[in-house]
Amino acid sequence: MKGIILAGGTGSRLRPLTKVTNKHLLPVYNKPMIYYPIRTLKQAGINEILIVSGKGHAGGFLELLGSGSSLGVDLSFDVQENAGGIAEALSLAESFAAGESVCVVLGDNIIFDDISGAVKEYESQGGGAKIFLKSVPNPSSYGVAEISGDKIEKIIEKPENPPSDLAVIGCYLYDNRVFDVIKGLKPSGRNELEITDVNNFYIDQGSMTYNVLNGWWGDCGESFDSLKEASDLVAKSSLAGLDGFFDVGGSTRKVGGIKKDPLKRGVGV
Repeated sequence: MKGIILAGGTGSRLRPLTKVTNKHLLPVYNKPMIYYPIRTLKQAGINEILIVSGKGHAGGFLELLGSGSSLGVDLSFDVQENAGGIAEALSLAESFAAGESVCVVLGDNIIFDDISGAVKEYESQGGGAKIFLKSVPNPSSYGVAEISGDKIEKIIEKPENPPSDLAVIGCYLYDNRVFDVIKGLKPSGRNELEITDVNNFYIDQGSMTYNVLNGWWGDCGESFDSLKEASDLVAKSSLAGLDGFFDVGGSTRKVGGIKKDPLKRGVGV
């Protein structure tokens, strides 16, 4: 499995902080934002990672990260020339994926949970897709999953009347068919290729599974408040440590495997 971090976008909601830099290079407590999704992938045993950045910012990532060897990963880079949506950015990774399945993480998402158990579960799934959900107090701000039993019926983007409080976070597992799915998408009303349309394709095919996060999750790019909140959460957690932050090769934290979510809304990690 290959890892893909989508780190494009203009970061307009965080200006003037993003006037001269990419938002994913901003600090979240004591580390650049981009460090956290890299750690999530490495912790899951995914070491070959492509970072897709926006035009004009690739040099900043190269200066900070280099080849990734100092972090114990192998990094590649690509550039999304125009803001065409998450799915359009993902389409740039087709040659990098080289026929393998992919784990896609949005660069402004910080995931406290160790997702390695969910990744192993997905690999035994035999294809299709898996998404991660998190109970949030403001589901209308996100794509929301409509659940029936242990099955996702559909995902509704920013609904006025949410069918649940389970938001789809920015971490997705797809088989290599995802690139053909994207090629068949039509732009949305905001002229972007939407990742929700990709996810609903897999739901319609009956090949989508999900896991519910038990730990906290931060969407750092949403606002100044969300950036501060993520920094505060990191400061109070084990992620605040600098030494050994990337030393997560599977031995530093025991993975208890897949377990039922306490609220019985799905499968937790």
